[in-house]
Amino acid sequence: MRLKLGGVGSRPAVFVDRDGTLTDEVGYVNHPSRLRLLPRSAEAIRRLNEAGIAALVVTNQAGLARGYFSEEVLAAVNAALVARLKDEGAYLDGIYVCPHHPTDGEPPYRAVCDCRKPKPGLLYRAAADHGLDLSQATLVGDRPSDLVPARAVGAQSVLVLTGYGLGEWEYRRSTFPVRPDHVAADLLEAVDWVLARRSA
Repeated sequence: MRLKLGGVGSRPAVFVDRDGTLTDEVGYVNHPSRLRLLPRSAEAIRRLNEAGIAALVVTNQAGLARGYFSEEVLAAVNAALVARLKDEGAYLDGIYVCPHHPTDGEPPYRAVCDCRKPKPGLLYRAAADHGLDLSQATLVGDRPSDLVPARAVGAQSVLVLTGYGLGEWEYRRSTFPVRPDHVAADLLEAVDWVLARRSA
């Protein structure tokens, strides 16, 4: 499932996990009012926009498979995300969602898919849609499972210490299947790292 938001050319990209990275981690977001941008996250997306780097959300939303919210609610939440970023002068080039769970719910949402992170399907789909060079991409997230698809496609990865990130990094880093290329306090710091590497 994907929502395309305008066309882009062949350019680098930053893939951003939604809950805990771009927005506050509040559990299942079953109403647009529960969606809150994290501090400085809109500024981070705006800096990517200004640099000409594609900004795309890649998010697992198994609450759909589990029946916690409907497709209509998910669409409303995504629309709220777009609107709140727009209010702060920022925009996303696309939102890519995996609605599946391998064991919960009913088909077609109960499925073993290629798009549920840590699998890299969402990144491949976004790259195909937007003509992106994944070797010039970075994936930013707050969980170890966000780092794995980056490695699979040859992209860089950044773990942020928002959402689940701080606890994962302080107490579970020895169990990470993939080490992050960088650890950042938040999305803005992650984006600044990406931009500094490009200008070095």
